[in-house]
Amino acid sequence: MKKSKAFNSAGKLTALLCLVTIFLTPFVVINAGERGVLMEFGKVQDTILGEGIHVIIPVVNTVKKLSVRVQKQDISAEASSKDLQDIFTDVALNWHILPDEANTIFQKIGEEKDVIDRIINPAIEEILKAVIAKYTAEEIITKRGEVKAEVDDVLTSRLVNYHIAVDDISLVHIHFSHKFDEAVEAKQIAAQEAKRAEFIAIKASKEAEAQVNLARGEAQAYRLLQETLTPQILQKRALDKWDGKLPVIAGKDEPRLLNLNDFLKAYE
Repeated sequence: MKKSKAFNSAGKLTALLCLVTIFLTPFVVINAGERGVLMEFGKVQDTILGEGIHVIIPVVNTVKKLSVRVQKQDISAEASSKDLQDIFTDVALNWHILPDEANTIFQKIGEEKDVIDRIINPAIEEILKAVIAKYTAEEIITKRGEVKAEVDDVLTSRLVNYHIAVDDISLVHIHFSHKFDEAVEAKQIAAQEAKRAEFIAIKASKEAEAQVNLARGEAQAYRLLQETLTPQILQKRALDKWDGKLPVIAGKDEPRLLNLNDFLKAYE
């Protein structure tokens, strides 16, 4: 009998403490960067609780907090280019839940994890495949900014329908298949060799042209020299070089002096 009374007293005390706890906490605090989804007996209400402290009705009302801060989502996706090359892309997406539509997104999709798994990741993969298929592998390299802008525009239009805002998207890394990398390397080597061969050919052509010009110059100088060297000039040059002594010619006959005319002819 005493045990039964003690048990009843303990049960009543526990129930009383629960009621006191419930009725002493009719407030909810929404932290910075959050929004509160107000529910009444589990039904989502139109009212969205902003940052601060709010009065709610215990038991009747419950509140689910959602972050509206910018969040980062990394994903790797595979796609095929216009020329059927395998493209592997690492994407970084900055996004946030639209604060004024937090209740709708929680009602239709769920929490942040559900948003990522059910909406964001599939959207990125699908859009990357659609956009990359418009470009060849080489264009994806040379027009990377254009590819990024198109992915950004399409993804923004897609996610806004799910009450999600795109802050920025980055194509962090773009990888190609091993065979494609080898083909690009071979092409670069061939281009370098072609430029080197072109340089050598131009150099040889310039050197040959210089030799021709030099030969022409020498021929012209020689022709001018022949035209200007008269007998009188040759005799003057010979006299300029003469030291005034006539050479003696020795032979079988008696030695004799060289005739001056013969001397001048010897210097011509």
